[in-house]
Amino acid sequence: MKINGTTKLYGIIGNPIEHTMSPLIHGTFADALGIDMVYVPFHVAEGQLEAAIKGAYGLNVCGMNVTVPYKNAVIPFLTEVDKRAEAAGSVNTLVRDDREDKAGFIGYNTDMSGLWRAMQEDGISLKNEQVIVLGAGGVGRAVAFMCANSDAQKVYLLNRNAAKADDVAAKVNNSLRQYKKDCVTAMALADYKELLTGAENRYIVLQCTSVGLAPNMDNVVIEDSDFYHYVKFGYDLLYTPWETKFMQLVTANGGVAYNGLKMLLYQGIEAFEIWTGCKVTKENADKVYRMLRDKLC
Repeated sequence: MKINGTTKLYGIIGNPIEHTMSPLIHGTFADALGIDMVYVPFHVAEGQLEAAIKGAYGLNVCGMNVTVPYKNAVIPFLTEVDKRAEAAGSVNTLVRDDREDKAGFIGYNTDMSGLWRAMQEDGISLKNEQVIVLGAGGVGRAVAFMCANSDAQKVYLLNRNAAKADDVAAKVNNSLRQYKKDCVTAMALADYKELLTGAENRYIVLQCTSVGLAPNMDNVVIEDSDFYHYVKFGYDLLYTPWETKFMQLVTANGGVAYNGLKMLLYQGIEAFEIWTGCKVTKENADKVYRMLRDKLC
């Protein structure tokens, strides 16, 4: 592609950022649809987030994705936050805000809708299901909100720091209270055995921590094999390595395991469609998924 004075600039901010595959996603979609844009990674050092947001606006950046560790930290520096992202307490997509009384970016969360679309494609519904969410960080909070908002019967939020899990569960329940009864229950990770009763394979488990990420690929949040007897579907939101220890344990105990690659793809598609107003076809989505998979396998 040719870059000139009319080429629109998009990107992703994070720390670290060298591993990102988002440029492949957005560059391929832009080429397929003939959109004059470039997408680049921006390494934002600790303490430089506010300056980066202001600088991006000054440089006429049209939109950005946000990855760890800034999905929550970016919120105070935005002109507005979408209601769903505010309830989830996490932003991963920014859209330039050029309204006369504004000068910055509006925040959205496409991680939740990306995960929901990935699960739908895999034929998994959350309605009336019992769900375990491992981790109460920014991703865990967003996923707990998505599950509760998708009519899960019960969501158990497990975290090493029980007080943090309590705080996150309360915020998620409060954000949905006008629509439904509280369904998110916080638990200390060490108390997971309290859930190991009744029929086998009754839980959908979503692994929302960085445990198991390369190079610590032999690590897993819960090592007890008995836990995995109660898992019918296990989603690890990590996508590298291709098969995490969590996924191996789910599969070895009769469950079906998935990694986070489709979530990565679909959150990117959601962001791309917000930025450009163009719809990504299933054909192009499948093409990019194969490209991502080939890079990882």
